[in-house]
Amino acid sequence: MAATANPGPGQPTVDLREPAGWRRTKNQFATIVMWAAFVITLIPLVLVLYTVIQKGASAISWQFLTGGPIPPNVLPLGVGGMGPAVIGTLEITGLAALMAIPLGVLGGVYLNEYGGTSWLAQLLAFLSDVMTGVPSIVMGLFIFTIWILHFGYSGVAGAFALACLMLPIVIRSTFEMLRLVPDSLRQGSYALGATKARVTVTVVLPAAIGGIVSGSLLAVARAAGETAPLLFTILTVEATNTNIFSGANTALSTQIFVNATSPYVGAESRAWGSALALIAMAFILIIIARVVTARFTRYTR
Repeated sequence: MAATANPGPGQPTVDLREPAGWRRTKNQFATIVMWAAFVITLIPLVLVLYTVIQKGASAISWQFLTGGPIPPNVLPLGVGGMGPAVIGTLEITGLAALMAIPLGVLGGVYLNEYGGTSWLAQLLAFLSDVMTGVPSIVMGLFIFTIWILHFGYSGVAGAFALACLMLPIVIRSTFEMLRLVPDSLRQGSYALGATKARVTVTVVLPAAIGGIVSGSLLAVARAAGETAPLLFTILTVEATNTNIFSGANTALSTQIFVNATSPYVGAESRAWGSALALIAMAFILIIIARVVTARFTRYTR
């Protein structure tokens, strides 16, 4: 039965029926295409996860994640562990996040709150967009040229390379989240006599903090899985190096590359196990990002 709305005497009646005829057909066709595209996109993701879990689950154990040193390729799977690579991944990615996230948030704040249409803001936006599309191996070669050739291999060099990859993502996500903050909040604060800096810190940033945190954690998850920049900056060693500022280091991504290219069965099993561990770390970061975003959204409301 068709539904109509009667707004009142003297006003036209609004027909609330669903689209009929060709419009309904187009709507159904678009819905089918949308679901088909979703399923097609989901198939390779499910296949990748299934393959990694199937081949890497047997290698995962507490000894595998915490033990060390990393065994040579000729030894069986049960000897040693990937503990040094896990520690190296946490150290390098953590230092990169400490460098990229504050700078990225400040850059996003400047673009949306202070820069306006100035030439500096336009230049910063252009450079951040360009850096987003730069291949990760180029970042590794850049750090290799300006740092490795002068100071040698170290974990901090790998952190510089990952920070360069994270920075444009954090800038863009911060900028987009700040754009979603209603301008009425700013105007109301200005009407009460607050300065622009105070409005930005106490009103704008708290309103957008959920999206900023989510974007930052997604940038960290993306950087944690990068391999090419680390191959040029940290090398690949078998023992734990707790001094991130000196000496070669290792990470899960580089160990995946080294072990996956080995013909030995034990090494290939370690590569699959390391891949599963890295996916689990990225998945945990994404879950944390979602939880933080939901919590801050409820708090803001």
